[in-house]
Amino acid sequence: MRRPTARAYAASAAALAALLTPAPAAQADSTDPTAAAATVIEKVPYAMDSSNQAAWWTPVATYKGRGQYTYFAFNEPGSTAATHRPAIARRDPDGVWSRLPLLDKSGQQAEFADDNGHNQPSVARDGSGRLHVFASMHADAWRYFRTEAAGGDVTDHAAELPDQGVGITYPVVTTAPNGDLYLAARVGSGADQRPGKLYRWDNAASRWSVVATFAGALNRSVYPDDLTVDAAGRVHLLYEWAKAPATAFRHQLSYLSYDPSTGAFADSAGAALTVPVTPGTSDVIQELTAGEEWSIDNAYTGPAVQSAKLTLDGSTPKVAYRYRSADSGGNFRVCYAYPSGTDWVSKTVYAGGQTAAALGITWDETDTKRIYYVTGSGTDRVFAATQSADGTWTAQSAAPGVSADRLAVRRDSDGNDVLYLPDTAHNSLYYGIR
Repeated sequence: MRRPTARAYAASAAALAALLTPAPAAQADSTDPTAAAATVIEKVPYAMDSSNQAAWWTPVATYKGRGQYTYFAFNEPGSTAATHRPAIARRDPDGVWSRLPLLDKSGQQAEFADDNGHNQPSVARDGSGRLHVFASMHADAWRYFRTEAAGGDVTDHAAELPDQGVGITYPVVTTAPNGDLYLAARVGSGADQRPGKLYRWDNAASRWSVVATFAGALNRSVYPDDLTVDAAGRVHLLYEWAKAPATAFRHQLSYLSYDPSTGAFADSAGAALTVPVTPGTSDVIQELTAGEEWSIDNAYTGPAVQSAKLTLDGSTPKVAYRYRSADSGGNFRVCYAYPSGTDWVSKTVYAGGQTAAALGITWDETDTKRIYYVTGSGTDRVFAATQSADGTWTAQSAAPGVSADRLAVRRDSDGNDVLYLPDTAHNSLYYGIR
């Protein structure tokens, strides 16, 4: 397929027991309801705004100190129904929650207009313990908040970023093993093209810089999906292409790696690539299929990609993504892809009905790939799928008893999957660990 080249919260025992009760894994291709009890769920003790929903975001960070700390960036309700206020919910190793509002230059909690699918936050913790949050940008100038030191207030630091005054969308951020951060975002608001750029936070120097424009082409827009850094410090990027200026439906899901030690970019086979890559030079995971068209019509019903996430098996990328093909009955199926030689192999994980634009993937020593997805309907909607030796995918509810309709997943350093589970119908956010 590739083209060559500060409040404590404790759930009552009764409530927790109810949350842990296994529920049938509706609509999964194959289910094992008994495995659902492996997930422990807690309700985050702060009200969530219904705008807290996206597919591309990275709203979870974890840190191992005296135990595991978890940071959830999320939107709280704003002063009106059409606004929200971003904040961080912090869970310490004792299970105590505290709240960190994002403060504007006046010292008040920042507030922005709702814009579902765009104005949602991404968070990371650097090697010095500082929290960094990118929030509420849809072709807006930087809205960036961070702490000056571990435990400090989360304040406006937008002036520290390069590319001032340029429209930013879809910021995804991750922490490297050395404590640096890497950020990918779509940059610009032009009608003819909107490229993707990679940025680095030098933790020792406390400074942001541009690494490169990693992807861009005339009449195309780049949609960053995810990024992560391997143990050797190589950055792995996942992104989609769309017809410019913007559309809900994208194409040619692609992969790219960056080695900070050499400054070189490469495909999944290690072959060098010149950036910015284009649709014709990208390492394409999901090629165009029969009937697929480049369209900016948000009512387009043909084949398309919509949302994708990335994990690593060592330094090898593993990808989960949603794809609507000509024969899928209008549904976005959940797919799994991995590199093989100079190509990518793709498998269908779930084709039992419509799915929501929300995915997660982790790599587990026992289960290998765990792929998380959200069904379009059902009592339990969040599922985790694993694959047996014979290739059969088995799914079970990942959030039994919780009507979550979005998700994000981050694997902590103890090998646990930390689940971020918004229930937008009930303005509630849940924490899960499995």
